[in-house]
Amino acid sequence: MTKFIQVSTATAEQADAEKIATALIEQSLVACVHVSGPVRSCYRWKGRVESTNEWLCVAKTTFSQYERIEQEIRRLHPYELPQILAVPVLAGSAEYLRWIEKQVAKPDG
Repeated sequence: MTKFIQVSTATAEQADAEKIATALIEQSLVACVHVSGPVRSCYRWKGRVESTNEWLCVAKTTFSQYERIEQEIRRLHPYELPQILAVPVLAGSAEYLRWIEKQVAKPDG
């Protein structure tokens, strides 16, 4: 398992994306969240093909924080079934990875 991950979620409203990003930063669960959009999403939901604009959050963090991040996103997210995906960071500049590690609180503290 990799030590560093990126966690993504998407929301229909920019304000919801910014609320999630701010909460994750304020709780020291992540080092950084990129909020971008609108992005166009096309997906199947309840038997229908849907297409909508969304705002994408991509958070940089450590794997040890994933459970808490997922809980916080679920608490704040307005969707019935929010996208919450974590992908491993296989490599990165040593200085940037150290910065991430310094920004993220230890899970037990």
